[in-house]
Amino acid sequence: MQGEIALNEQILQACRELIDDAKMSCADLVFKDVSLEILSKARSVLSARQFKLLVAYTAERMKERIPFEAKHELIVRR
Repeated sequence: MQGEIALNEQILQACRELIDDAKMSCADLVFKDVSLEILSKARSVLSARQFKLLVAYTAERMKERIPFEAKHELIVRR
């Protein structure tokens, strides 16, 4: 049981890293699509608690502006 918990924590961390990588390298719409795909796959391998943590983490990342969007907004406002 302890090994399973450790493995699930590693999977949770890997999912967070995938979300972060997608955030940094994708347009907003693509990021959201990739995030939903990650969440759909993670649901079957994470515990309910871990899945809720990942959903919350992903939701926070979705609220953030990506650097390109922020730069574009500054240029457009000038």
